[in-house]
Amino acid sequence: MDSPEVVEIGRHALIVFLKIAMPLMSISLLVGLIISLFQALTQIQEQTLTFVPKVLVIFVSLIFLMPFMLHTLTDFTDEINSRIVSIGTSDE
Repeated sequence: MDSPEVVEIGRHALIVFLKIAMPLMSISLLVGLIISLFQALTQIQEQTLTFVPKVLVIFVSLIFLMPFMLHTLTDFTDEINSRIVSIGTSDE
């Protein structure tokens, strides 16, 4: 395996990571923004007010996004496994 292949695998791994993480991070950011806006409008300055809704929304989002995340990780793992097999057969 030469260095362009290693760089390609690393780049693909980062893209997979972003595909999996960005929906949850975006949802968390949106919920935090809405709660912060609510706090600013009502002048409620409770620190724990943002924590519980974010945890609940992230949990529900994980339940709905789990099939997509599993499919993405499975495809990436299959690709890595096929590269490993091709390296093993090319060395013989």
